[in-house]
Amino acid sequence: MNKNLSSIIIGLAVILTALILSNAFRNRNKASNTIAVTGLGSKDFISDLIVWNGSFMRKNTDLKEAYAALDKDRESIKNYMVTKGIRPENIIFSAVEINKEFDELYDNSGRRTSSIFTGYKLNQKIQIESNEVDKVENISRQVSELINSGIEFYSNSPEYYYTKLAELKIEMIAAATKDANIRAKKIAENAGSKVGRLKNADMGVFQIVAQNSSEEYSWGGSFNTASKRKTATITVKLQYETD
Repeated sequence: MNKNLSSIIIGLAVILTALILSNAFRNRNKASNTIAVTGLGSKDFISDLIVWNGSFMRKNTDLKEAYAALDKDRESIKNYMVTKGIRPENIIFSAVEINKEFDELYDNSGRRTSSIFTGYKLNQKIQIESNEVDKVENISRQVSELINSGIEFYSNSPEYYYTKLAELKIEMIAAATKDANIRAKKIAENAGSKVGRLKNADMGVFQIVAQNSSEEYSWGGSFNTASKRKTATITVKLQYETD
């Protein structure tokens, strides 16, 4: 009786083990029947927002006179920008920075012996933010007119942005997904198979670089602000089951 019971238990165990191994084998094959592809979305665009920064300064041993000169320069710069077609609301002046400057005196051994006060240096920054990209860009190139008028003006290179970046990104994701799907179907067709259910989707890094440049891509994503004309790219990684 015990012998028969043992035989039955062993037999059931063998059958159960066979079922488990068979199911595992089928799942392994099912998991391996996949296609992983990467699709690319790319778009050229022109920036629709420009930000231009500059600064101007005055120096005088008398703080009041330094302020008066700086105020005069500020009004001259503002009037200049307005006459060039910049709206007053697009012109932003920062708070005035004040620094005391000294000339250091040294002895023959190179040791500092004393310092002489040379004056107050006042510095103020100006920022112009506008959708009139070409207009502001042209003005930034004519800054020598301010310098020739006696204003110590320093100009930075304009920065270029795009206000519809969210919409552009969605459009590019759709394009990258379509590209990946076409690649997957082509691979499956060449392998005598068909693309099945989408198992996984991962979005890659969003990059913005200058058009027709050798600018390098970054693992964390590049975001070019130096060029008006840009190229945006994004990748999408898809994994499909195959039939």
